[in-house]
Amino acid sequence: MPDTTVTPKGRTDTTTPEQTRGGPYFVPRVDIYETDKELTLYADLPGVRCEDVDLRYEGGELILHGHVAPRHEGRNFLLNEYEVGDFYRAFTIHESIDSNKIAAECKNGVVIVHLPKVAQAQPRQITVQAK
Repeated sequence: MPDTTVTPKGRTDTTTPEQTRGGPYFVPRVDIYETDKELTLYADLPGVRCEDVDLRYEGGELILHGHVAPRHEGRNFLLNEYEVGDFYRAFTIHESIDSNKIAAECKNGVVIVHLPKVAQAQPRQITVQAK
């Protein structure tokens, strides 16, 4: 039986962002873990210096951009597998995160972002009274 799947013309995949930057860019790999008090995001940005990381919170999104400076320009390589390009990734942040207390650090090509929860979203222990 022939495939009868119809793909509408002019329709784009809405799950991938539009590319608006010149040159290649990469999506950094991340690990995110949760504790009672915060979410912690680890983003791998190899080749990015800490001063070249741009981290912003805007309109409910955490936007991570890392600029990689070209290296070894003008050399004749025998083998060149490392591609240079910027890193970009955006995350939708839930309202349970206190956006005023977001903090970040950078060490050895890894950006660590601390996303503290608002007090109302943190679990609390309730004492059960014996009567």
